[in-house]
Amino acid sequence: MRIHKEDTLALIVDIQERLFPHIHQHEQLAQNTRILIQGLQVLQVPLHITEQYRKGLGATIPQLAELLDGVNNSEKMSFSCCDEPSFQEQLEQSGRKTIILAGIEAHICLLQTALDLKERGFRPVVVEDCVGSRNPENKRIAIQRMLQEGITVTSCESLLFELTRVAGSEAFKTISKLVK
Repeated sequence: MRIHKEDTLALIVDIQERLFPHIHQHEQLAQNTRILIQGLQVLQVPLHITEQYRKGLGATIPQLAELLDGVNNSEKMSFSCCDEPSFQEQLEQSGRKTIILAGIEAHICLLQTALDLKERGFRPVVVEDCVGSRNPENKRIAIQRMLQEGITVTSCESLLFELTRVAGSEAFKTISKLVK
């Protein structure tokens, strides 16, 4: 089951200032997520970001926010993005069925969003090297549960090249430079 960019939307979940420093291997997570965002932008895959309780957890971290100017941003209080009516409405209106997921925390907001997306007829694709938790064991268990539930799990580089499809294009050249 290939992932096609024409049917895909990406969701960056809750990578926020006050929680981010506590995430296991957070600097690598930020670097991988920057590559993911830049690659998706080259491929013109629509992006959406969420922020959990902005007043308490702060805004999206600056190193990602600078890439996301003008991207649709939703504040949420529920753990699952799908429990926010405005987000769910925007998702339905997009007409896209494959939803790429990156962000934090893997075992809470990412897991619940992925499960809800699948239940609602979408195809969640979790980018494993672009998700994190404070405790690596919680992330491992979340990824295992997602796999048990039939949710696709992949890596940033694999996903970007799958969406690119062919070598030789300008998109291919740009993405090749990003992942090196």
